[in-house]
Amino acid sequence: MTLISNLRPKFWDHADVSHKQYKHLFNFRKIWKLNALLTLIVALIPLLVMTTINYRLSRKAMESEIRLRTSRLVSNTRRSVSYFLAERKAALDFVILNESLKSLVSPGRLENVLQNLTKSFGGFVDLGVINDKGEHLAYTGPYKLFDKNYKDAVWFNEVIRRGIYISDVFMGFRNIPHMVIAVRHNLGDGGFYVIRATLDTNRFNKLLSSLEVGGEGDAFVINREGVLQTPSRYQGKLLARVGFPVPDYSETSQVRLMEAPLLSVPGAATVADDSEKGDVRVTRKPSHGSLLIGYAYIPETRFILMIVKHKDQLLQSWKQSQKKLVSFMMISMLAIIVVVLGGITYLVNQIYTADQRRLMAMHEAEYANKMASLGRLSAGVAHEINNPLAIINEKAGLIKDIFTFRKEYDDPKLMGLVDVVLSSVERCANITHRLLNFARHSDIMVKPIDLGKVLADVLSFTGKEAEYRSIEVDVDVSDGPHVIESDQGRLQEIFLNLITNALAAVKDGGRLGIRVCQWEEDQMSICFSDDGHGIPEEDIDRVFEPFFSTKTDRGGTGLGLSITYGLIHELGGNIHVKSELGKGTEFRITLPLQQVQPETSEKASPENGNIGLRG
Repeated sequence: MTLISNLRPKFWDHADVSHKQYKHLFNFRKIWKLNALLTLIVALIPLLVMTTINYRLSRKAMESEIRLRTSRLVSNTRRSVSYFLAERKAALDFVILNESLKSLVSPGRLENVLQNLTKSFGGFVDLGVINDKGEHLAYTGPYKLFDKNYKDAVWFNEVIRRGIYISDVFMGFRNIPHMVIAVRHNLGDGGFYVIRATLDTNRFNKLLSSLEVGGEGDAFVINREGVLQTPSRYQGKLLARVGFPVPDYSETSQVRLMEAPLLSVPGAATVADDSEKGDVRVTRKPSHGSLLIGYAYIPETRFILMIVKHKDQLLQSWKQSQKKLVSFMMISMLAIIVVVLGGITYLVNQIYTADQRRLMAMHEAEYANKMASLGRLSAGVAHEINNPLAIINEKAGLIKDIFTFRKEYDDPKLMGLVDVVLSSVERCANITHRLLNFARHSDIMVKPIDLGKVLADVLSFTGKEAEYRSIEVDVDVSDGPHVIESDQGRLQEIFLNLITNALAAVKDGGRLGIRVCQWEEDQMSICFSDDGHGIPEEDIDRVFEPFFSTKTDRGGTGLGLSITYGLIHELGGNIHVKSELGKGTEFRITLPLQQVQPETSEKASPENGNIGLRG
């Protein structure tokens, strides 16, 4: 048998056809499904709704917290970068205000100023004083730039126009990425000069590289054309273009979500043009997931601070906790389902068992009432038949006496006919006597019984059917009388049910065998075997259940074997069955030779030790 069939409740295949318009009240499968569905809905829906709400609210709160942290980090970093640039711009303004042009271009003075600036602020690489024609008036630093003319340089034209200019990172004449801060100072004769300082980009880069950015984050600076002004972990090397559009201008820090752009391939070769902006591109590969991008425009510069975080990485810890929560919820749901289904199955099983007990009690009462009615009818029929039989017997006896004492009527043929009448009358009397004995319902009456005689009485009721269907009935109770102390009426009913059941299973021309298969000091066994169609293996354990029948389409009620089972247990015996599909079935009854104490208060059944059916 399969696992499903073992777990299937015993009421699952129950179909009660006796309640007619109230049939739906006894559809136990429907009752089970309805109760299971409603209970599971009431138990699981709130749990699922609460879990869903918690998931959404916690995710929303986590995302809000991540946005807030990113926005705060962007704002703080922007202030640090702005302070770094403003501090160096203020230093140049101080130099211009406190030093005359004559002093700045004097030998050694500019070098002293650079040393003081480097010592006080740091981050300065070189310092130059340039006239209004773009020519150096003085220069100090590690590069040979004194003879360079910046008249056509972008930064020079911008400082003329604005008065102060912080440049992008560019290659310039030195062919090394660098950035400058230039301040214009007007002279009294209408001319001007520019003091220009080159900043150490390493110091600038350290401001960003020292940041702790979670979620495999990246912090870098781009200009307004999307060119990197500082190195980036994923977007490429210095002066490469980022893989996403430049965000719109905003005076405040902003955070937005976007799909991951192309990421740079580590070690990819760069290709640079000869412009001062250093338009460098790198080979990139696609990335997956969403990026949380925080940005801020640096005041008075063309710089845009960018902090990029991988959203999935930021949510990783939250996802781990949610997985644990969901796992716990799934285990809880599984436990709820098991408990609900188990509890409902138990309760409906109890209802089903109670209903079966009620039906068995009703059928027992109905059966007992029917047998009582049959007994009364048999008594009436016997009375009405016995009266004419008595007259016939009397008159036939008188005729026989007359024929005996008067020799003139000495006719052997007539005497033979009279004897036939008398024997027929006796046969009718025996039939009515057996009918009364079999239909009578009484408590257990233990007395010595000859099994052969009981079997002969039972076979007298079924012999005609076996003879008509050419069924061979083989009875083996030889080797003397087999006498036990038991109740004759119940034995008759047990034997009749088993013989009737066997005749129903055997085809025409089949065989029915009845034999005493074991005889011991305290018990005996009698076997009823047939060569019928047999019982399927999955039904072997159910043949003694009340109302279970494989012959419902042929008038079977499923009570015969259940009644037999109860009667045998009343007599203190047991019954076993073995069968092979297509080859036949054997029922083995074991009874005590002496029944010490009859059981009249409680009756056994295969479902419950104190429930049974009697006929």
